[in-house]
Amino acid sequence: MENFKEWLKANEITEVECIVPDMSGVSRGKIMPADKFANEGGMRLPESIFTQTVTGSYAERAYDIANPTDIDMSMRPDPDTVRPVPWAKEPTAQVIHDSYYLDGSAVELAPRHVLRKIINLYNEEGWQPIIAPELEFYLVKPNLDPDYPLEPPAGRSGRPEIGSQAYSIDAVNEFDLLFEDVYNYCEAQGIEIDNLIHEMGAAQMEINLLHGDPLVLADQAFLFKRTMREAAFKNSVYATFMAKPMEDQPGSAMHIHQSVIDVKTKKNIFSDEQGNANAAFYAHIAGLQKYLPAAMSFLSPYVNSYRRIVRYGAAPINLQWGYDNRTVGLRVPHSEAQARRVENRVASADANPYIAIAASLACGYLGMKEMLKPTDPLESSAYELPIELPHDLFEALGLLNESEPLQNVLGSKFTKVYTAIKETEFETFMRVISPWEREYLLLNV
Repeated sequence: MENFKEWLKANEITEVECIVPDMSGVSRGKIMPADKFANEGGMRLPESIFTQTVTGSYAERAYDIANPTDIDMSMRPDPDTVRPVPWAKEPTAQVIHDSYYLDGSAVELAPRHVLRKIINLYNEEGWQPIIAPELEFYLVKPNLDPDYPLEPPAGRSGRPEIGSQAYSIDAVNEFDLLFEDVYNYCEAQGIEIDNLIHEMGAAQMEINLLHGDPLVLADQAFLFKRTMREAAFKNSVYATFMAKPMEDQPGSAMHIHQSVIDVKTKKNIFSDEQGNANAAFYAHIAGLQKYLPAAMSFLSPYVNSYRRIVRYGAAPINLQWGYDNRTVGLRVPHSEAQARRVENRVASADANPYIAIAASLACGYLGMKEMLKPTDPLESSAYELPIELPHDLFEALGLLNESEPLQNVLGSKFTKVYTAIKETEFETFMRVISPWEREYLLLNV
């Protein structure tokens, strides 16, 4: 805590946001005076924060599985995550906390712990996974009525974007003041942006983060979402990471590039001495092919997520793999031997980055442990082939319930609580009557 105290004093910090990412990737926690935080070195929160749904309500079945007495957790700040809050009016810091029971054991429901568990499984084999996330999102006109469809915002020209402007520099520059704030905010927080591009949808953008340690990159993705929303608020627009925010526009993904290096040699274990792809690389792909359907609820966690998975919608519909093929679920970019990797294109932007990265790495890990073999690489369009991914959240949860290996590596208690939360969210959604039902069923059936 001494380094914390010195940093807080040097930066004249008056408040500290003590943050814990919950199951949905929402920031939970407390805001403390800096002096109190420095003296106490942590906080306590009820374990039930990990049984909350995305609406903020509690999933009763998850609550009962987790701990019906709702015991306290001891939250410990991770010193590597302390950062300023650059949009705050007063000098404010934020720090991500890890969750422990009062006996010192880790809380296995915490998404950060789940990712650490998967990283440790790799480490036990002498491996270090490497991750690079790509986050897509939309800028939209402020919307105060949830019954009203979202619209693209007006940029500096005063006109909203119409149609697709993929890779357009000028379309990005329509919001140059906003992105200046984004870059400044990210630099202040140590969030390392690789590049910014305009995606296929109207006012749809993508930010790529530099590759590195999975936990560090999950922290950055988690913080970037918050940062992007704050910068958008400042510029009188919304930024949304919904998987499918608008009917006639492409969905938003979180592509996960993943590779593995040898801890001792620092060499990519997916390449042999001659620089060619080896059995470990193919087994990793095969593990993704076998287990991603069961992991789908971690990568596409909401009812809306599955609206993105449609044929010819710029999102994968199956788990074919191929070299530099953007129609498949598992793309292998052209690269040098040391940078050999697979890009998981299945995850949607609304996923909790800790859980999605953990699940994706877990699938590859299982493939390597089981020495699986993938299908042949696809050289044609995967959109012409059958849909292999779950059609909805309910189907995805059923596949997770049937996958004992995936439950074992991620944690039985975690998967049971997560499933209970998602079932509760699904049941809540099913109570809602949509405009489509009123329009087409009211007088026709």
